[in-house]
Amino acid sequence: MTRSSLTLSYTVERWPIAGSFGISRGVKTEAVVVVAELADGKARGRGECVPYLRYGETVESVTAQIEGLRPQIEAGLDRRALQTAMPPGAARNALDCAYWDLEAKRSGRPVHEIAGLAAPAALTTAFTISLAPPADMTKAAAKAATRSLLKIKLGADGDPDRIAAVRNAAPKATLIVDANEGWTEDNLGSNLVACARAGVALIEQPLPAGKDQALAGIARAIPICADESVHDRASLAALAGKYDAVNIKLDKTGGLTEALAMAAEAERQKFTIMAGCMVATSLAMAPAVLLAQSARFVDLDGPLLLGKDRPDGLRYEDSLVFPPSAALWG
Repeated sequence: MTRSSLTLSYTVERWPIAGSFGISRGVKTEAVVVVAELADGKARGRGECVPYLRYGETVESVTAQIEGLRPQIEAGLDRRALQTAMPPGAARNALDCAYWDLEAKRSGRPVHEIAGLAAPAALTTAFTISLAPPADMTKAAAKAATRSLLKIKLGADGDPDRIAAVRNAAPKATLIVDANEGWTEDNLGSNLVACARAGVALIEQPLPAGKDQALAGIARAIPICADESVHDRASLAALAGKYDAVNIKLDKTGGLTEALAMAAEAERQKFTIMAGCMVATSLAMAPAVLLAQSARFVDLDGPLLLGKDRPDGLRYEDSLVFPPSAALWG
């Protein structure tokens, strides 16, 4: 480490969701995010993360992790050293992305150039239909039927009816199904049949992480994607034979640095790549746009689910999400 004049600050922000957001584990009406900022008096870098209780994270635990690293940051810790100074997770994500942003602002070069990546292009992103009774999901899908890619949240009794209802309401859209660990070995078969009938393109995390061995023994017409079962490169080996794809999220990997490395390793191991997100603002999505350039499936609709986004947010047009401006990040 080298001497540094960096100062660290962080804030907790609450962003109302437009309506509500429902998955198999419950419903929420706001996105609670933590924003870390690194500044040197001339430039500043920001990164946003979402503490996720499913992974044992709370706002308090994430801010405590960030605060705990203050002495090392102010003593000269850099982004590369951060990867071993803190475990994967939301706290490291906020700091890692802040380091990337700061480096871009200091150098006047965009993050993609610093990372040795091609200039990013606009991408087709999924739009999420929350878990609800079939009639409500029908209405939501009908409103979004012109979008080219829809992500359908499932994971409760009656999912075959929900799948059929959404398909009827959006006959031309490509569908991704996300059960969020909500299916069981008993209903797995019937739900897979329903997905096949509806022409679903991908199924995310049908069974609970750690209780997904049954996936190794089934014939599948649709690729199955790991989400809760995969976090960083270290968790890839356990997926062999059970999953065909991996959902890479910066809040799981602990930032863009590990996410890019994980994507490369996942491709080497012949996994299809999905780039995903938590419900958050454009500041959290911006680094993921770079990751998503190499993904087969992109799910970066977090800001579209909010009542409003932050200033200089990402530009969305129909199903397209465009790369961030320097005023937002990177």
